[in-house]
Amino acid sequence: MADPLKIVFMGTPALAAHILERLVMASGANFRVVGVVTRPDKPRGRGLGTEPSEVGAIAAKHQIPTLKPLKIRTWSFLSEVEEFDPDILLVAAYGRILPARILDVPRIAPMNVHASLLPRHRGAAPIEGAILAGDAETGVTIMRIIERMDAGPMYFQRTIPIEPTDTQATLKEKLAELGASAMLDAIELASRSALVETPQDESLATYTAQVEKKDAVIDWTASAVQIERMTRAYDPWPVARTSLGRDEVLIWRAAVEEAASSGSPGTIVAVKPNPVVQCGTGRLRLIEMQAAGRKRISAADFLRGKRVEAGARFGP
Repeated sequence: MADPLKIVFMGTPALAAHILERLVMASGANFRVVGVVTRPDKPRGRGLGTEPSEVGAIAAKHQIPTLKPLKIRTWSFLSEVEEFDPDILLVAAYGRILPARILDVPRIAPMNVHASLLPRHRGAAPIEGAILAGDAETGVTIMRIIERMDAGPMYFQRTIPIEPTDTQATLKEKLAELGASAMLDAIELASRSALVETPQDESLATYTAQVEKKDAVIDWTASAVQIERMTRAYDPWPVARTSLGRDEVLIWRAAVEEAASSGSPGTIVAVKPNPVVQCGTGRLRLIEMQAAGRKRISAADFLRGKRVEAGARFGP
């Protein structure tokens, strides 16, 4: 019987941690995770020490040797990775473009699981991008890594629908499970030398940038459809937000109203039974809101507590 494939796993956030956990649980005669690479531990605040990334915590729990480099384009890091003598380098949401000398280390291939149906939604925020674009489906792509962002040839994809109620959080959870299953399939194919590459169609490529807090500020001149997508794409972070007077408020849930447009964008056209806001096109019914430092509550209770009447406006 052939020796089990040696896997080195690279990743950082919760999505990658879920995949790593599944890989560790499934390891055995066919493969084993011999090393993990993740970001350095972060300070916890107020002198309480540091805490590992989500991937680092999983690696520690299973006592897997772990590297936490500040820089990855160094000869010392290359040597540390080489010492693992990996057959496959598996990457999930690591967040850095790996240099060629690292990609050349694994005997079989450096593989990445990307949370979109490439070449659509390359980049740092594919889950948010799919919701914002109104895509009907998404999925994961298993691909060979090259020195270009998410541009390597694909091995295969797995697809799931995007439900009308899916948020960033719910979709991330689904894709983490799908990605773990797909990674296991890729390892099995690699063990049989059965991986087949398909080049990406560059003419279909789209890109997503790292999400920042400012991206979640609502422009009420946009359509109600687009603003509703924002509430789902930015849940749980950075959360769609606007201003009411001098206060910033968060909008967690909303629904598009089938109504004729009239009035200035951002105007609250009704407060009962539920608040309704005029958008650039269409209207948005607010369902759940939050004031800074307070709990999430129904939008009706929120505006009632603020004594807001129809005719008031959100935004600058």
